[in-house]
Amino acid sequence: MNSTANKLISQLIEIEAIKLQPDNPFTWASGWKSPIYCDNRKTLSYPEVRNFIKQQFANQIKELYPETEVIAGVATGAIAIAAIVADYLNLPFVYVRPSPKSHGLENLVEGNLEENKKVLIIEDLISTGGSSLKAVDAIRKANCEVLGMLAIFTYNFPVSEENFRKSDCQLHTIANYNLLIEYALEKDYISKDIYATLNSWRQSPGTWNK
Repeated sequence: MNSTANKLISQLIEIEAIKLQPDNPFTWASGWKSPIYCDNRKTLSYPEVRNFIKQQFANQIKELYPETEVIAGVATGAIAIAAIVADYLNLPFVYVRPSPKSHGLENLVEGNLEENKKVLIIEDLISTGGSSLKAVDAIRKANCEVLGMLAIFTYNFPVSEENFRKSDCQLHTIANYNLLIEYALEKDYISKDIYATLNSWRQSPGTWNK
């Protein structure tokens, strides 16, 4: 198994950024019932975890996208970690709003983004990919090239994989849902029956019942 992903998963569980609750599901804003709670904003309060994520993102950028000229964070969850990574790599930073500002300059991309720059986007969490890919569209409409997107965690929904494929955007994450439930089973956090339940949710989250 992926040792880097396992280390992050253990950290996220320890700080309760991730909780598994199949018997008492959470309700998402969409109305979906979910056996998992993931709030990566919590990582910012823990220097060891925050620095681990920063270093992994920096390593991925150096290896996969060495031509990166600008780091962009997706509002609001990824703004802080993306800014930290940009600072570490000494690169310019911008962030993308979910919708244009309602007053003033009505910006969608905040910061100074010059045309024709090669931009790497950082996100904290990927669910369906819809909101994340709006940031990709915004950067492209600013006449810049999107090299790809990095994220802390993805739920591995088939719909998100399809959405990223349709948008022609590469996605790389440090950890993912598949590795999470494998890790939880290996460490005896969950039983094989619960593992099966968690796996069935990922396949069809919109119609899942506990």
